[in-house]
Amino acid sequence: MKISITVTSDFICPWCRIADARLEKVLQALPDDVEVEVDWLPMELNPGMPLEGMERVAYRRAKFGSWEYSHQLDEHTVEKGKTDDVTFNYPAIQRVPNTFAAHRLTRFAAAGKARTLLVKRLFQAYFEEGRDIGDLNVLVDVAGECGMDKESARQYLLSTAGEAEVIQLEDLARQGDINSVPTFDIAGIRLTGAVPVDQLRYYIMDAYRDRLKGEGAKYER
Repeated sequence: MKISITVTSDFICPWCRIADARLEKVLQALPDDVEVEVDWLPMELNPGMPLEGMERVAYRRAKFGSWEYSHQLDEHTVEKGKTDDVTFNYPAIQRVPNTFAAHRLTRFAAAGKARTLLVKRLFQAYFEEGRDIGDLNVLVDVAGECGMDKESARQYLLSTAGEAEVIQLEDLARQGDINSVPTFDIAGIRLTGAVPVDQLRYYIMDAYRDRLKGEGAKYER
């Protein structure tokens, strides 16, 4: 009787990184009999980003009008991240990557714990280590750090495998009116943004109680 949670996110979204940390905190503190199954769905913030990515200062100036304002936004997420033990090492980030290949690699990882581990590691690689997660060699190394076979990951990324799946999942998200990340779906209840820990826990436990009631009604018939 698992509770299904999907998280639609992108690896360059700081609020997605915070949301991931909050969800992990909730999952670690759930009662032992509450089983949760999490999957990660793609949504590129910059689907038109060049494959090689862009130099970060130039990208942020173009997007936000000035580097100074961009820096203010960065500082805001740095402060918010501290309360969730999330590190944002923005000075280390030199390039804003195209994240399509990273999302493809996520689909290559086995659903469940392996995929979740890869997602967390990709967030860390980008936000804490400043690595270019749009670069094939970086992605292969990250896969290896998660216990995946590096050569298999390389051959996968060199092929077109997973491309159609990522495109389809992004199209389905847009058709379902998901226009921002992160977006949670907890047993059919949609929540958008870096949802607070207590709210995440409430909806997970509410779904769990509904399942228990459903099971009880089934056995009463």
